[in-house]
Amino acid sequence: MESTHISALQMKHAGLEKQIQTEMSRPLPDEALVAQLKRKKLRIKEELARLH
Repeated sequence: MESTHISALQMKHAGLEKQIQTEMSRPLPDEALVAQLKRKKLRIKEELARLH
């Protein structure tokens, strides 16, 4: 169960990174959206660190 949860978190983390990169590549990125995505990504990273 825990490895499934870790895998899901890793996939969410990668998805958020992709969203951030996509937004940053736009001519006028939405800085508020980027900040929100980065906060979510950080929370997932912290949770992964607790689980390892």
